[in-house]
Amino acid sequence: MTIAFFDFDGTITTRDTLWEIIRFQKGSVRMYAGGCWLLPALIAYKCKLIPAQQMKEKVLAHFFGEMTEPDFAARCADFCTQRLPQLIRPAALKAIRQHQQEGHQVVVVTASVRQWVAPWCTALGIDCISSALDVQQQRITGKLAGANCNGAEKVRRIRQQFNLDNFREIYAYGDSSGDKPMLAIAQHAYFRLF
Repeated sequence: MTIAFFDFDGTITTRDTLWEIIRFQKGSVRMYAGGCWLLPALIAYKCKLIPAQQMKEKVLAHFFGEMTEPDFAARCADFCTQRLPQLIRPAALKAIRQHQQEGHQVVVVTASVRQWVAPWCTALGIDCISSALDVQQQRITGKLAGANCNGAEKVRRIRQQFNLDNFREIYAYGDSSGDKPMLAIAQHAYFRLF
C-alpha cells in the first residue's frame, strides 16, 4: 500500500486559510480592524516571543470566541464551496487526483482547524488530520483542543492514526519548516513542489 500526506496551507492552497476564513466570515473591514487590535501579539509572534499555538488562539478567540460551533461549522462549509476552490493550486489538486487514480491513500495533515478543511477533503474523498477547536457547551472558547497540528505534532498524529509499517511507500508534500518532520518520514518528500 502507498500513502501520500499533504500539508494544506501554502502547499495545496496559495495562502494561509486562517485569514481567508476570517475574511469570509467577518468581512475585510473587521479582519483588518482585528489585525490592528492583535498587532502587538503578531509582532511578538514574528519576533518568536510567543509560540504559534498561543498566537493562533489569540486570533481564534478574537474573531470566533463565543460563536456557536454549529454556526461556525456551517459558515466553514460555505467557505469550502464558495471561496476555497479559488485558493487551490491546480498542480496540487492534479497530484492528489493522480495519487487517487493509482489507488494511493491520500491524507491532508494541517495545522488549520478541521471545520474549514475537512468538508473540502470529504468532497474529494480524502482523509484529514488537523488541529481541533476547544468547544464548551457548543461555543468556541478560542483555545485549541490539544496541540497545534504542526511540526513534530503532525508526525505524532499521523502515527496515532496509521501504522506506517503497513505502507510500502510514503509520499509527503509540504512548504514550511513545520512540515519538515512529516517530510522526514517519507521516501518521496517534496518541499514547495507546487
